[in-house]
Amino acid sequence: MPLVPDWVDIAIRIVLTLLAAGVFGYERGTHGKAAGMRTTLLVALAACLAMIQVNVLLPVDGKTAQSFATLDLMRLPLGILTGVGFIGAGAILKRGPSVIGLTTAATLWFVTVIGLLFGGGQIWLGIAGSLLGLAIIEGIRALEVRLTRDQQATLTVRFDRRRADGQAIERLVSVPPFAVVRMNFALGTETQIEERNFHLRWSARASETGLPALVDAVAAQDGVLNVRWEGGGLVDD
Repeated sequence: MPLVPDWVDIAIRIVLTLLAAGVFGYERGTHGKAAGMRTTLLVALAACLAMIQVNVLLPVDGKTAQSFATLDLMRLPLGILTGVGFIGAGAILKRGPSVIGLTTAATLWFVTVIGLLFGGGQIWLGIAGSLLGLAIIEGIRALEVRLTRDQQATLTVRFDRRRADGQAIERLVSVPPFAVVRMNFALGTETQIEERNFHLRWSARASETGLPALVDAVAAQDGVLNVRWEGGGLVDD
Protein backbone atom coordinates (compact mmCIF):
# COMPACT_ATOMS: atom_id res chain seq x y z
CA MET A 1 0.00 0.00 0.00
CA PRO A 2 1.59 3.30 -1.06
CA LEU A 3 1.87 5.93 1.64
CA VAL A 4 0.36 8.58 -0.63
CA PRO A 5 -1.92 6.99 -3.29
CA ASP A 6 -2.37 8.83 -6.57
CA TRP A 7 -5.67 9.16 -8.43
CA VAL A 8 -4.96 6.13 -10.64
CA ASP A 9 -4.42 3.94 -7.59
CA ILE A 10 -7.58 5.30 -5.94
CA ALA A 11 -9.62 4.67 -9.11
CA ILE A 12 -8.37 1.06 -9.29
CA ARG A 13 -9.42 0.45 -5.70
CA ILE A 14 -12.89 1.89 -6.23
CA VAL A 15 -13.49 0.01 -9.49
CA LEU A 16 -12.41 -3.32 -8.01
CA THR A 17 -14.61 -2.74 -4.99
CA LEU A 18 -17.64 -2.01 -7.16
CA LEU A 19 -16.98 -5.06 -9.32
CA ALA A 20 -16.68 -7.40 -6.33
CA ALA A 21 -19.69 -5.94 -4.53
CA GLY A 22 -21.70 -5.96 -7.74
CA VAL A 23 -21.17 -9.71 -8.18
CA PHE A 24 -22.34 -10.45 -4.64
CA GLY A 25 -25.22 -8.01 -4.94
CA TYR A 26 -26.33 -9.61 -8.19
CA GLU A 27 -26.27 -13.04 -6.55
CA ARG A 28 -28.42 -11.82 -3.64
CA GLY A 29 -30.80 -9.94 -5.92
CA THR A 30 -31.43 -12.84 -8.29
CA HIS A 31 -32.50 -14.94 -5.31
CA GLY A 32 -35.05 -12.35 -4.21
CA LYS A 33 -33.16 -11.00 -1.19
CA ALA A 34 -33.94 -7.56 0.19
CA ALA A 35 -30.28 -6.54 0.31
CA GLY A 36 -29.54 -6.67 -3.40
CA MET A 37 -27.07 -4.95 -5.67
CA ARG A 38 -27.67 -1.36 -4.55
CA THR A 39 -27.25 -2.25 -0.89
CA THR A 40 -24.05 -4.24 -1.34
CA LEU A 41 -22.59 -1.59 -3.66
CA LEU A 42 -23.26 1.21 -1.19
CA VAL A 43 -21.93 -0.72 1.81
CA ALA A 44 -18.74 -1.83 0.04
CA LEU A 45 -18.14 1.60 -1.53
CA ALA A 46 -18.52 3.29 1.86
CA ALA A 47 -15.96 0.90 3.36
CA CYS A 48 -13.59 1.43 0.43
CA LEU A 49 -13.80 5.24 0.63
CA ALA A 50 -13.23 5.07 4.39
CA MET A 51 -10.04 3.07 3.94
CA ILE A 52 -8.87 5.41 1.18
CA GLN A 53 -9.40 8.24 3.64
CA VAL A 54 -7.30 6.35 6.18
CA ASN A 55 -4.59 5.85 3.57
CA VAL A 56 -4.65 9.54 2.66
CA LEU A 57 -4.28 10.46 6.33
CA LEU A 58 -1.34 8.12 6.93
CA PRO A 59 1.32 10.80 6.31
CA VAL A 60 -0.05 12.82 9.24
CA ASP A 61 -0.21 9.84 11.61
CA GLY A 62 2.31 9.57 14.42
CA LYS A 63 2.54 13.24 15.25
CA THR A 64 4.10 14.22 18.55
CA ALA A 65 1.96 15.08 21.55
CA GLN A 66 2.60 18.77 20.88
CA SER A 67 1.11 18.52 17.39
CA PHE A 68 -2.27 19.92 16.42
CA ALA A 69 -3.81 16.43 16.46
CA THR A 70 -2.89 12.81 16.95
CA LEU A 71 -4.85 10.25 14.94
CA ASP A 72 -5.99 6.71 15.66
CA LEU A 73 -6.67 5.73 12.06
CA MET A 74 -8.03 2.25 12.82
CA ARG A 75 -11.07 3.68 14.58
CA LEU A 76 -12.69 4.52 11.25
CA PRO A 77 -12.77 1.00 9.70
CA LEU A 78 -13.61 -0.56 13.08
CA GLY A 79 -16.53 1.83 13.45
CA ILE A 80 -17.72 0.95 9.95
CA LEU A 81 -17.71 -2.77 10.73
CA THR A 82 -19.72 -2.08 13.88
CA GLY A 83 -22.24 -0.01 11.93
CA VAL A 84 -22.65 -2.69 9.29
CA GLY A 85 -23.46 -5.09 12.11
CA PHE A 86 -26.61 -3.08 12.79
CA ILE A 87 -27.57 -3.19 9.10
CA GLY A 88 -27.03 -6.94 9.07
CA ALA A 89 -29.16 -7.38 12.19
CA GLY A 90 -32.02 -5.63 10.38
CA ALA A 91 -31.77 -8.17 7.54
CA ILE A 92 -32.31 -11.13 9.86
CA LEU A 93 -35.93 -12.15 10.40
CA LYS A 94 -37.58 -14.95 12.34
CA ARG A 95 -40.78 -16.29 10.80
CA GLY A 96 -42.27 -19.01 12.91
CA PRO A 97 -39.68 -21.76 13.26
CA SER A 98 -37.58 -20.40 10.40
CA VAL A 99 -34.77 -17.83 10.57
CA ILE A 100 -34.05 -16.02 7.31
CA GLY A 101 -31.57 -13.36 6.26
CA LEU A 102 -28.46 -14.82 7.90
CA THR A 103 -26.61 -15.25 4.60
CA THR A 104 -27.64 -11.77 3.48
CA ALA A 105 -26.34 -10.26 6.72
CA ALA A 106 -23.09 -12.19 6.39
CA THR A 107 -22.76 -11.02 2.77
CA LEU A 108 -23.11 -7.37 3.82
CA TRP A 109 -20.41 -7.82 6.45
CA PHE A 110 -18.23 -9.66 3.95
CA VAL A 111 -18.44 -7.05 1.19
CA THR A 112 -17.60 -4.43 3.82
CA VAL A 113 -14.34 -6.23 4.55
CA ILE A 114 -13.68 -6.55 0.81
CA GLY A 115 -14.19 -2.80 0.48
CA LEU A 116 -11.78 -2.19 3.35
CA LEU A 117 -9.17 -4.39 1.66
CA PHE A 118 -9.42 -2.68 -1.71
CA GLY A 119 -9.65 0.74 -0.11
CA GLY A 120 -6.55 0.04 1.94
CA GLY A 121 -4.58 -1.02 -1.12
CA GLN A 122 -4.49 -4.79 -0.44
CA ILE A 123 -5.53 -5.49 -4.04
CA TRP A 124 -4.52 -9.13 -4.35
CA LEU A 125 -5.91 -10.02 -0.93
CA GLY A 126 -9.19 -8.35 -1.90
CA ILE A 127 -9.33 -10.28 -5.20
CA ALA A 128 -8.56 -13.58 -3.47
CA GLY A 129 -11.16 -12.87 -0.79
CA SER A 130 -13.79 -12.03 -3.40
CA LEU A 131 -13.17 -15.24 -5.34
CA LEU A 132 -13.26 -17.34 -2.17
CA GLY A 133 -16.46 -15.67 -1.00
CA LEU A 134 -18.15 -16.23 -4.35
CA ALA A 135 -17.04 -19.87 -4.36
CA ILE A 136 -18.51 -20.33 -0.89
CA ILE A 137 -21.88 -18.77 -1.75
CA GLU A 138 -22.37 -20.61 -5.03
CA GLY A 139 -20.55 -23.85 -4.20
CA ILE A 140 -22.07 -24.40 -0.77
CA ARG A 141 -25.53 -23.58 -2.14
CA ALA A 142 -25.27 -26.55 -4.52
CA LEU A 143 -24.03 -28.75 -1.66
CA GLU A 144 -26.73 -27.66 0.80
CA VAL A 145 -29.48 -28.74 -1.60
CA ARG A 146 -28.20 -32.31 -1.29
CA LEU A 147 -27.65 -32.30 2.49
CA THR A 148 -30.13 -33.86 4.91
CA ARG A 149 -30.95 -31.35 7.66
CA ASP A 150 -33.20 -31.28 10.70
CA GLN A 151 -36.46 -29.43 10.10
CA GLN A 152 -39.49 -28.55 12.21
CA ALA A 153 -43.11 -27.59 11.67
CA THR A 154 -46.50 -27.57 13.35
CA LEU A 155 -49.42 -29.68 12.14
CA THR A 156 -52.83 -28.58 13.43
CA VAL A 157 -55.65 -31.10 13.12
CA ARG A 158 -59.28 -30.27 13.89
CA PHE A 159 -61.56 -33.29 14.05
CA ASP A 160 -64.90 -34.62 15.27
CA ARG A 161 -64.29 -36.90 18.27
CA ARG A 162 -67.42 -38.88 17.48
CA ARG A 163 -66.03 -40.03 14.14
CA ALA A 164 -62.24 -39.75 14.41
CA ASP A 165 -59.87 -41.50 16.80
CA GLY A 166 -57.39 -39.05 18.31
CA GLN A 167 -54.89 -41.80 19.13
CA ALA A 168 -55.02 -43.09 15.57
CA ILE A 169 -54.26 -39.61 14.27
CA GLU A 170 -51.37 -39.32 16.71
CA ARG A 171 -49.94 -42.66 15.53
CA LEU A 172 -50.25 -41.56 11.91
CA VAL A 173 -48.45 -38.28 12.59
CA SER A 174 -45.65 -40.13 14.40
CA VAL A 175 -44.77 -42.38 11.44
CA PRO A 176 -41.04 -41.95 10.54
CA PRO A 177 -39.34 -39.76 9.52
CA PHE A 178 -41.64 -37.53 11.61
CA ALA A 179 -41.39 -37.36 15.39
CA VAL A 180 -43.77 -35.49 17.70
CA VAL A 181 -41.68 -33.41 20.09
CA ARG A 182 -44.66 -31.67 21.70
CA MET A 183 -48.43 -31.81 21.47
CA ASN A 184 -51.25 -29.70 22.87
CA PHE A 185 -54.97 -29.75 22.30
CA ALA A 186 -58.11 -27.73 22.91
CA LEU A 187 -61.83 -28.37 22.74
CA GLY A 188 -63.95 -26.20 20.47
CA THR A 189 -67.19 -24.49 21.37
CA GLU A 190 -68.80 -27.82 20.61
CA THR A 191 -67.50 -30.36 23.12
CA GLN A 192 -67.14 -33.05 20.44
CA ILE A 193 -64.83 -30.93 18.27
CA GLU A 194 -61.16 -31.18 19.23
CA GLU A 195 -58.08 -29.43 17.87
CA ARG A 196 -54.60 -30.85 18.32
CA ASN A 197 -51.30 -29.15 17.56
CA PHE A 198 -48.46 -31.53 16.74
CA HIS A 199 -45.00 -29.96 16.86
CA LEU A 200 -42.96 -32.14 14.53
CA ARG A 201 -39.31 -32.67 13.85
CA TRP A 202 -37.74 -34.67 11.03
CA SER A 203 -34.77 -34.85 8.68
CA ALA A 204 -35.05 -34.04 4.99
CA ARG A 205 -33.14 -32.44 2.15
CA ALA A 206 -33.42 -28.68 1.77
CA SER A 207 -34.63 -29.25 -1.78
CA GLU A 208 -37.68 -31.16 -0.50
CA THR A 209 -40.06 -28.23 -0.27
CA GLY A 210 -43.84 -28.11 -0.23
CA LEU A 211 -46.38 -29.95 1.86
CA PRO A 212 -45.41 -33.50 2.82
CA ALA A 213 -47.66 -36.44 2.00
CA LEU A 214 -48.41 -36.62 5.72
CA VAL A 215 -50.81 -33.68 5.40
CA ASP A 216 -52.92 -35.44 2.76
CA ALA A 217 -52.87 -38.68 4.74
CA VAL A 218 -54.21 -36.97 7.87
CA ALA A 219 -56.80 -34.96 5.92
CA ALA A 220 -58.14 -38.18 4.40
CA GLN A 221 -58.99 -39.65 7.81
CA ASP A 222 -62.67 -40.00 8.64
CA GLY A 223 -63.88 -37.25 10.95
CA VAL A 224 -61.02 -34.83 10.23
CA LEU A 225 -62.52 -31.40 9.59
CA ASN A 226 -59.47 -29.26 8.94
CA VAL A 227 -55.68 -29.67 8.64
CA ARG A 228 -53.20 -26.78 8.79
CA TRP A 229 -49.45 -26.99 8.18
CA GLU A 230 -47.18 -24.22 9.49
CA GLY A 231 -43.44 -23.92 9.24
CA GLY A 232 -41.24 -26.42 7.53
CA GLY A 233 -38.14 -24.41 8.50
CA LEU A 234 -34.70 -25.54 9.60
CA VAL A 235 -34.16 -26.26 13.28
CA ASP A 236 -32.57 -23.29 15.09
CA ASP A 237 -30.67 -24.98 17.94
